[in-house]
Amino acid sequence: MTANYKFDSLADSAIVYRALLRRQWIDETSDIVLLFAYLLRPNEPGLSVTIGSVCSPEQCAAKFRNCYGVASIQVGQIRELGLDAVPDSASHAQIVGLPYVADDRDRAERLADLLADRSRIVWTPSQT
Repeated sequence: MTANYKFDSLADSAIVYRALLRRQWIDETSDIVLLFAYLLRPNEPGLSVTIGSVCSPEQCAAKFRNCYGVASIQVGQIRELGLDAVPDSASHAQIVGLPYVADDRDRAERLADLLADRSRIVWTPSQT
């Protein structure tokens, strides 16, 4: 899948949300996002994120049957790592530039850890 460039590039100041769909993506005792939330799975073109200007954290979570939290990250912080968040619809983008774990485990885990460090949990099921 190639990026669809009919959607405007996101500003560095834009916020995107990553739905935390697995319990092991969060350290629930400290509400910290773990690197596993940002590892690119096989056959994924990029990591799925929701564009914050068109969707609230609650709306992002509601798209999924099981969502253990929603993390926010600023697009500029993604770009600082040599990655990008490329819109593929009016409300959705892909974080692109991450290697697959099978191709380069060290780099994949390092970038995932850096993304997790820059993320903040902005919604959990207990807040509903």
